[in-house]
Amino acid sequence: MPGLPHLSRKTIALLVVALAAAYVFGIRWNHGMADFAVNYRAGQRIVRGEMLYQAADGHYMFKYFPSSALLYALFTPLPIELAMVVWFLLSLVAFAVTFRLIDRLVPDKRVPFLLLIAGAILAKYLLHELRLGQVNVFVTLVMLASVASLLETPRRRAELVAGALAGLAVAIKPYAALLVLYLLVTLRWRSVAAALGVLALCLALPAAFYGVGGNIEQLRQWASTLSASTPVLLTNADNVSVIAFFTKWFGDPIRAARPALIVLAALALLTLAVIVAGWKRRDGALLDGALVLTLIPLVSPLGWDYTLQMSLLAVTLVVNNIAEFAAPIRWLLGVNFAVIALALYDTMGRVVYGAFMRWSVTTVNFGVVIAALASLRFRRVC
Repeated sequence: MPGLPHLSRKTIALLVVALAAAYVFGIRWNHGMADFAVNYRAGQRIVRGEMLYQAADGHYMFKYFPSSALLYALFTPLPIELAMVVWFLLSLVAFAVTFRLIDRLVPDKRVPFLLLIAGAILAKYLLHELRLGQVNVFVTLVMLASVASLLETPRRRAELVAGALAGLAVAIKPYAALLVLYLLVTLRWRSVAAALGVLALCLALPAAFYGVGGNIEQLRQWASTLSASTPVLLTNADNVSVIAFFTKWFGDPIRAARPALIVLAALALLTLAVIVAGWKRRDGALLDGALVLTLIPLVSPLGWDYTLQMSLLAVTLVVNNIAEFAAPIRWLLGVNFAVIALALYDTMGRVVYGAFMRWSVTTVNFGVVIAALASLRFRRVC
C-alpha cells in the first residue's frame, strides 16, 4: 500500500544496535557463543588434519559436514576471543542484509513497520542465535538469496544462481537440503544440477587437508556420529522438530515414529498442494520459499528452537496479509504470535517455561504459521 514506511537504513541501524546491546548483556551474564567455540575448534582441527568428530567432545561434538569446518578455519589465525568479536559483527551484518532482502522481496507493504513487527515476534530466536554464535543466520541469508534468485530474470541464469546458492547452504548446514528438494519437485533441473555440483565441490575441498581417503572417512564419521547422537537429543527441551514433539509426549522415539511420520507426510502433502496452487504464479517461489524455510526446523530431527529465526519471511508474509483472514482467525494468529514472542523464561518463570518447552508448544505455534501461509496461497493472496 503506497505511503507505508519501508525498513530504512536508519531503522536497520537501530535494530543492529539493539541486537548488539542485547548480545553484550547476554555475553556479560551468560558467557555465550558456546557453539562458535565448538566450530572454531573444528576449524583448528581441519587445518591440522585431525579427526573432526571425537567422542570425547560429548555434547559439544562438531555435527556438520567437514566443508563447514573450512568456514571456521578462516578464523583460526585469530585468538578465539577476537574471532568471536569478528563473528558477532559479521552476524549483525548478515541480519541487517537479511532484513533488507526480505524488505525488497515483500514490496507491497500493508502493515506499518512490518519488518519491525516480524522481527519483534522472532526476537528471542535472533538474540539466541547471536548469543550462541551460531551460523544459521548466514545459511538463512544464503537460502533467501537463492529464493530471491528464482524471482529474477533471465530465467536460465537465475536458476543456476539459485541452485548454486542452495548447494552452498547445504555444504554449511545439511538441513538446507530441503531447499534442494524443493528445486527438484518444481522441476528446476538447472538449479538441481548447480546445487549438486557446488555441494560436491564443497564436500571435496577438505581433501586438501585429509587426502581423498581421509576425507571420505571424515564423511563416514559424520554420518555415524550424527545417527548415534540424534535419538539422545530428541527429548531435549529446545528441540522443536516433529519427531522430538512426539518423543517428548510419548517418551520413546520408537513409539513416536508412527505419529511423526503421519504428520510429516501431511506436511509434505500440504507443501505439494501449496506448490501446485502457485505453479503458474510468477512470484510463486516467494511463498514457497517462506514455507520451506519454516519447515526446516520442524522436519530436521535436530531442529533447535533458535533455527526458527529462518521463518522471518513467513512471519512477515502472514503479518502483512493479516487483514485477509476472518476476525476469529486474526485473533488466533495474534495470540499465536504473542505466545511465540513472549514465551521466555523471564516472563513465564521456571516451572511454566519448563513445561512449555517439554510439551513442545513451539512446534504447534509454527504449525499455525504454516497453516496460515497455506491459506494465503489457496486464497490466491500470494
